[in-house]
Amino acid sequence: MKRNENGKRLYDEDDLSWIHFVTALRATGMPIAQIQKYVYLYKEGDSTISERKMMMLHHKKEIEKSIRELYFNLDKINYKLALYDVIESQIERTNIKI
Repeated sequence: MKRNENGKRLYDEDDLSWIHFVTALRATGMPIAQIQKYVYLYKEGDSTISERKMMMLHHKKEIEKSIRELYFNLDKINYKLALYDVIESQIERTNIKI
């Protein structure tokens, strides 16, 4: 990491790009050890491209699986909310006062 004369870190566009990328990996559930391995492989150079690509493909599949599970569970919640709407409308009709 580059620093100024006072020791304060200086970030350029490449640094910010890495920070955003690593943050995205972490936010999507990649373990820190895997991120560290990816960074190590990156520093090793182009000879590791295939391995890095495989890591990203595996992580992508895990994210897609999580998204499918979230949508499946969201459907259950939406069903329950629709059921509550029906029950509430039935209760409101039976509580009509004349």
